[in-house]
Amino acid sequence: MSFRSTTSATEYTKRGFRIAVDRDQGKLRFIFDSMKANQTDSEIASWLKSIEEKVGLGPLNPEPYWGFEDLRYQIGSKIKNCFYVVADSKVEDKREYFLYKNLSILSGFPFEKFISCVEEGAILVDFDARTGHNHGTKFRIRQGRWTSLYSNVERVI
Repeated sequence: MSFRSTTSATEYTKRGFRIAVDRDQGKLRFIFDSMKANQTDSEIASWLKSIEEKVGLGPLNPEPYWGFEDLRYQIGSKIKNCFYVVADSKVEDKREYFLYKNLSILSGFPFEKFISCVEEGAILVDFDARTGHNHGTKFRIRQGRWTSLYSNVERVI
């Protein structure tokens, strides 16, 4: 069994999933709407049929979500200050070498900027769950949007 999805708050995936920012309840909701799935794609239509037979095509129950306070703690403690490095690599004589092209120092992480980035579609949620080999869930920011997320972006190289 496998579930892989790159999901945003600005549009539905081909299978009908989307992230919804619920500021009133203080959470990011993972929602499903079968009517938003691309039913003209035969593979997705077949998948929808199997979902309908197994659990039905209604909203997810229970509905998965991330609480803002949990995210504030978990994400804020991990990416408050970090480096962003771009490098080319090559292998010669079984040794790997790097040519560093860009190094930026990212600091100042206001959680409100994170929520705004999710709402704008600048931050995506990647799911990669597989039986026996689960890579979990990741939040990913689109390239070039560092200043939307961090208060200070200092390019060193």
